[in-house]
Amino acid sequence: MRHGSHLDPPNRFESVSTVADWEQLSPEQLVEEATLDREVVYLEDTAQSIVSENQSPDIPFRWSLNPYRGCVHACPYCYARNSHEYLGLNAGRDFETRIFVKHHAAKLFREFLAKKSYQCEQIAFSGVTDCYQPVERKLRLTRACLEVARECHQPISIVTKNKLVLRDLDLLAKQAARSLANVGISLTTLDPPLARDMEPRTSTPLARLDAIEKLSSSGVPVRVMVAPVIPGLNDHEIPAILKAARDAGATEANYILLRLPLTVEPVFLEWIKRVRPTHAEKVESFIRETRGGKMYDSKQGQRMTGTGERAKQVGELFGVFREQLGYKRLPPLDTSQFVRPEKDVRQARLF
Repeated sequence: MRHGSHLDPPNRFESVSTVADWEQLSPEQLVEEATLDREVVYLEDTAQSIVSENQSPDIPFRWSLNPYRGCVHACPYCYARNSHEYLGLNAGRDFETRIFVKHHAAKLFREFLAKKSYQCEQIAFSGVTDCYQPVERKLRLTRACLEVARECHQPISIVTKNKLVLRDLDLLAKQAARSLANVGISLTTLDPPLARDMEPRTSTPLARLDAIEKLSSSGVPVRVMVAPVIPGLNDHEIPAILKAARDAGATEANYILLRLPLTVEPVFLEWIKRVRPTHAEKVESFIRETRGGKMYDSKQGQRMTGTGERAKQVGELFGVFREQLGYKRLPPLDTSQFVRPEKDVRQARLF
């Protein structure tokens, strides 16, 4: 099994951390330890809610739904890695091997939609971690939530980098025909070796382009997400990615500059030095150019696009090719069809 991170960085909320004692191992043991895979473990998530509210002006939706916490896709750049620290785990190998599962996702989603206080808005699937990571093939939690959305005519948007989204094309096409669904496909590179290193356990670039084509040809509006753009590593691919996605049928295109909040930074730096050592110094330098000399700046209005001349060049390059290729904004989703679900009559009534 390929890991995105070879680190177990200290949890910033914990006062005690462990450090590997390599001096006690023989050379043979060191080799064995260095190549040792960590098994993926799935844990019960006992959260009593499934929909989270976003209040950041940098994110174009208020509500998001996440059936899983942690992600087997193991992308070393993932901005959500440090969210695992709230669970007493770390942003490195724990994030990609300790996956929390909300087995009652569909029930919790129905309860949220049934609230009288809820006024229908778009709900984004995968606001944090990918709702189509591999275990979804077996657990089908995302599909169960899509069935609730279909029943209630709840408009939804999805962001994923996994071709598994095509499994639910039947539901998505029906929703899209009523202006109730669209899909964003994350496509960060067209280079298969780089994709395998950067996103070790998800669909290949060709598989994602195939997903764009099949979704689009079935009437599902598709947005291509070049996210993240990593200066000095994949930024030169922007024109080719936009062309390939447009040829496959994508209608809208967006990008996000690499974000390395908190403990995501050491995970990414360890990865780039390990898998692309000849690029590491340049990439780090270019990142700092887009973040005012730092590795990350969380200021609202800047964190998604960066600042400075290099960040400006990325934005202009993306904008020129987006316009030349005829990308447009996706049509708005329709909130007027929403039907509030019935409450579970088996629940005890307090009032």
